[in-house]
Parts: sequence; C-alpha cells; structure tokens
Amino acid sequence: MNWIDKLERKFGRFAIRGLITYIVAINAVVFALIYITGSYKIISLLTLNPDLILRGQIWRLVTYIFIPPQTSVFWIIFALYFSYMVGTALEQEWGSFRFNLYYLMGMLGTTIAAFISGGSVSGVYLNLSLFLAFARIYPDFELLLFFILPVKVKYLAWFEWIYVGFTVISQPIPYKLAALASIINYFIFFGGDIVRRTKINRQSYYNRKKFKSKIPTKTYIHKCTICGITEKDNPDMEFRYCSKCEGDYEYCMDHLHNHEHKTKVIDFESMRNKKD
Repeated sequence: MNWIDKLERKFGRFAIRGLITYIVAINAVVFALIYITGSYKIISLLTLNPDLILRGQIWRLVTYIFIPPQTSVFWIIFALYFSYMVGTALEQEWGSFRFNLYYLMGMLGTTIAAFISGGSVSGVYLNLSLFLAFARIYPDFELLLFFILPVKVKYLAWFEWIYVGFTVISQPIPYKLAALASIINYFIFFGGDIVRRTKINRQSYYNRKKFKSKIPTKTYIHKCTICGITEKDNPDMEFRYCSKCEGDYEYCMDHLHNHEHKTKVIDFESMRNKKD
C-alpha cells in the first residue's frame, strides 16, 4: 500500500510502541475499579455517547476502548490476554505505525457510526476487527477452545463474520453501523489482497476448466487393441488380456486368438554399439 508507506515515512515517528499493552492495562484497571466498588457507574462515564460528547465530554472519543469486555474475573483474564496476544502479533507483523493506523481507523469508523446513529456504542466490534486481521495473517494458529479443544483461528473467524452478518441483519441501527464501521479498517488493509486473490482463483478455475475440456474423455472401460471396438459399441462383446503379449493389451473375443503377439524387441546391435 503506497499511501500507507508514505504516511509511515512522514508520521512513523509519532507511533505509539506497544499500544495494545496500554489499552489492555487500562482495561484491567477499569475492571479492578468496577470489581472493588461493585458499581458500573464508571462505564457510563467512558461510553462513546455522541450527545454527551457534543456537550463537552470529549474524553469519550477515546475512553470507550478502555471498557472491559467481560465482568467475570475468570473471563477478563482470558479476554485481556487474548487481546494482548493478538495486538502484539499484529504489531510485530506490521510495525508500530501500521498497527496504530489500523486501530485508529477502527476507532474513527466506530465514532462516525455512533454520531450517525446517535446511539452509544462500545469497543466490542473494534476488538473484533483486530481478531479478524490476526486470523487473516495467522490462519493456522491454534487456540484451545474451552482450554481443551484445539481450533485454528481461521475457523473461529468464520463465526465472527457470521456474527457481524447477524448484527447487520437483525440488530438495531446503532449496532448495525458499529459492526460495519469497525471493520472498514480490515477491508482497507486487506481489500486489495482479497481482490487479487479472488481474481487469481477465478483465473485458475477457468484455466483448469479449459484444460479439462481439452482432455479426451474416456467413456469406455474395455477396448480392443486390434479393431478398437469397446463395450459401448457392442455390449455383448467380451474382452480379455492376452497372456502371451508383453504388456497390458486387451482384445475382443474376435481377435483374442487371432492377432500377432506383442513382444519387447531387444536391439542387440544398439546395445553393442553403446558398450563400444
């Protein structure tokens, strides 16, 4: 992507290294405060709410990404660790600037969707876009589902896409827009590759189809070596292999005992010349 390369050369020095580490750490702090106080009021102070942002609470443009994805101690540990692993892997693959840009574009899309719909949204779909990117780059990476069953992330990504589709089809407008907007970054980063791969696969399909069309289709099982008759020509005809011919030569009953036996001819003169 030339435009991303240009941005990186110009603004790469401003990238936040280890961005996902800070996000996960603040998520953990927020969860700890909720767990200790037993109050979810802090979440209402962090949510992306367009009306309150327009009233001056501009911190909500950022703080919604710090809302913990789970309320259970057991699951929050797993969720935050998984987010850290995915984010770290993407940053190692892309570099800090590209990972920052991917996350920022997801935030921007989510924010625009919230202002269009007028509803409050969280960072659930934004985190989902990170996982989809991870599954795209590392499709064969295995996770232990329920800590027991190994499953490749590419299969889990299918369920995530189904979840996005279900949201778009059946959920209220704010969720529809949030789901669509948060994966815009995915298609910006991988859209070109998806289009190229689709074209290559389609061309390969047409090439295979064209090649197969040129291959003579064998519609028979038995064929006489002498006259060329097959069981299609005469269903009552029997065919046998000749035990005296050297090779797999099949004959109809009319020529089984009436043909010149095929043998391998050894050219001793050629052998002698090669030795000389």
